Amino acid sequence: MKAKKTKIGILIGVIVLVVAAFYFSMITIVPAGHSGVIVTMGSVNKTVLDEGIHMKLPVVQQVVLMNNRIQKTEVECNSVSRDLQTVSSGVAINYHITKDASAEIYQNIGEQYADTVLQPAIQEAVKAVSAQYTAEELISKRSAVGDEIGETLSSKVSEYGILIDKFNITNFDFSAEFNAAIEQKQVAEQNKLRAETEKEQQIIEAEATAQQKIIAANAEAEAILKKAEAEAEANEKINASLNSNVLRYQQIQKWNGEYPNVVSSDSSILIDIPTDSGSSGGSTTNADITENE
Repeated sequence: MKAKKTKIGILIGVIVLVVAAFYFSMITIVPAGHSGVIVTMGSVNKTVLDEGIHMKLPVVQQVVLMNNRIQKTEVECNSVSRDLQTVSSGVAINYHITKDASAEIYQNIGEQYADTVLQPAIQEAVKAVSAQYTAEELISKRSAVGDEIGETLSSKVSEYGILIDKFNITNFDFSAEFNAAIEQKQVAEQNKLRAETEKEQQIIEAEATAQQKIIAANAEAEAILKKAEAEAEANEKINASLNSNVLRYQQIQKWNGEYPNVVSSDSSILIDIPTDSGSSGGSTTNADITENE
């Protein structure tokens, strides 16, 4: 009796486990950042499952999880520039697939869509854009080149439901000969720049010296002019102070007491000699000094 009850208990346990397993096989969970593609007996359903818990038919249906989060891939590419220089490029791409395209991608491409579609498209875009620039332009316009490659790549893969979030060129590498030529050119440009700088410095110094000479010459000329003006002003004051009385006084001071033998009409001193007043021989001399008008 006891053995019979044990068998019944085991049977009930097995049935419960089977029912539980069957029930749980009807439940599927789609994690965050993913979408669920329903495959019914090998046929892909166009409707995808959102994040969360969903019911499905056990055994008949299965749910394939597709990653819709941003993913990253890095690729090494070889291309040729417009001036026929070999270019080795390292690129890094951030991308994701859209939820709406998940079922179509799984049906038409498969879960290895990055290798099947994205990688070849990257190579093609890099080669197509690199061929439009010279090797030097690829270096000097690196940001613009990266943007153009990213746009070209987006146009190629967006039709599959793959969206490019960011495209970066991580490295440009050229042949040893080209690198040597670039280095020589940079050295030549630096030497040219140094020579131009030295020449400009010499011009600036020469202009400064010339300016200093001009300033000194102007200062000297101004000093001479001021001196001449001062002398002219002094002469004017002297001339203004020489009135008739002063001139007469100076003439008297310079007279030696002798009468000139000849007195012209232009003489500035007139000596009046009075005649004798008596026979006694006495004489009186008065000198009147007048200015000849």
